[in-house]
Amino acid sequence: FTSLAGSVYLLKEPDRFPLSCAGATVEQFEEAKSRMSSLKQDPGNDVKLKIYALFKQSTLGPCTTPRPGMLDFINKAKWDAWKALGETPQEDARQQYCDLIGSLVSAEGGSVAAKPSGSASAQYETLLVTTEDKITTIKLNRPAKKNAITTVMYDEIVTALEQAGKDNSVLTVFTGAGDFYCSGNDLTNFTKIPDGGVELMAKQAGELLRKYVKAYIDFPKPLVAVVNGPAVGISVTALGLFDLVYATERATFHTPFSQLGQSAEGCSSYTFPKIMGNAKASEMLLFNKKLTAAQACDFGLVTEVFPDSSFNSEVWTRLKSYAALPPNSLALSKQLIRSTERERLHAVNDAEVELLVERWTSDECFTAIMNFFQSKAKL
Repeated sequence: FTSLAGSVYLLKEPDRFPLSCAGATVEQFEEAKSRMSSLKQDPGNDVKLKIYALFKQSTLGPCTTPRPGMLDFINKAKWDAWKALGETPQEDARQQYCDLIGSLVSAEGGSVAAKPSGSASAQYETLLVTTEDKITTIKLNRPAKKNAITTVMYDEIVTALEQAGKDNSVLTVFTGAGDFYCSGNDLTNFTKIPDGGVELMAKQAGELLRKYVKAYIDFPKPLVAVVNGPAVGISVTALGLFDLVYATERATFHTPFSQLGQSAEGCSSYTFPKIMGNAKASEMLLFNKKLTAAQACDFGLVTEVFPDSSFNSEVWTRLKSYAALPPNSLALSKQLIRSTERERLHAVNDAEVELLVERWTSDECFTAIMNFFQSKAKL
């Protein structure tokens, strides 16, 4: 894919831009293009294909060119990525392009041009947190790592939720930068053994997880997940604690706990059977079944599924209308619904953490994780 990387970074296309674009100005779009050359790390082929496709959609509109031959692998991959955007409006593609480049630059510690409206919160290393139109958005911002959650990100999400619970926003939204919503735990978390050994690592990780899930249980405002791509592990189990879950049609939901010698978390041992029934919950939590977006919606885990081509425009139009509702009524109603189960959820969280700490110190879990890393190394 060397030539693909080169073509993505050069992107020498005709200048065919309108005078303005929704959300991102022409100047910001041009700035995003120039920032491509400042990236120090290779974001990976999947992300580069997305960048290429968004650029083509932004400047030329939907793909109408003939499909390359089957043996022209590179151009076929680029064509498929562009074609997958369907009828996504050019203004939406421009905004997504700016957001993606901004996420990559920010993830490397660079500065990102401010959006024309809205306010940004305190600086985060692994998140992009903004408040606009009475909506606080917490965006997981490690697109090159498929938004895998590090220990730093766990702490930052807890802080972001605490701030969002106290700010003037009406709704809080979670989403991911790039093509993934979240790929779950960054398994390198398990390779950083402190001086106190595996037992201390497991204990510290357990307390961090307990605090993380508690932040969702106690969150006082409506909480919405905008699942923009595949979701794995803790990012799936925590969805049972959200008030709304909107997903693109290409999202998937996977909880491979037993495969990694681990057990359920995020209160899913309670919320999943309640949402989808014991049999379907067991298929996911015990036997690692991956759900499509349509299946997750049928099971009740997802509120509604949207076409990928119109996902952002449809979802955000709806969320802005929700944010115009009386804020105190929404918050108090949310708290009333949660009050009947808050103590139960905290008890479930404690029990899940206790079991996971035991799992993390077991030979079975260690072997499963080592096997995972070995299988990745062979790819």
